[in-house]
Amino acid sequence: MRRAHRIDANQPDIVAALRAAGATVCSLAGVADGVPDLLVGASGKTALIEVKDGSRCPSERRLTPDQRKWRAEWQGGTLAVVCDVESALRVLAVMRAGDEPATHSARVDVAA
Repeated sequence: MRRAHRIDANQPDIVAALRAAGATVCSLAGVADGVPDLLVGASGKTALIEVKDGSRCPSERRLTPDQRKWRAEWQGGTLAVVCDVESALRVLAVMRAGDEPATHSARVDVAA
């Protein structure tokens, strides 16, 4: 069931930091159905990033059932969950280093 999707409060800062660091960023927040919030490209690589608000309590940062289902079915490249600018930039650094893991082992959960 589709609902109006609201973005996490920290998503604009994360998008701005990724773009300032030279990445291409496309918001997928309106897609819903468990699809991650951001499509990020850098150094010829692509990552899908789910943004969680690090200022919220851990129980409010959990993946939704739709997000867990989508992740379980994903057969593409890097998936990451980030909670702040620093963790998003770590994902970008991994992409640039050429250490992008393969398919399902590509879950880079850097949220604190």
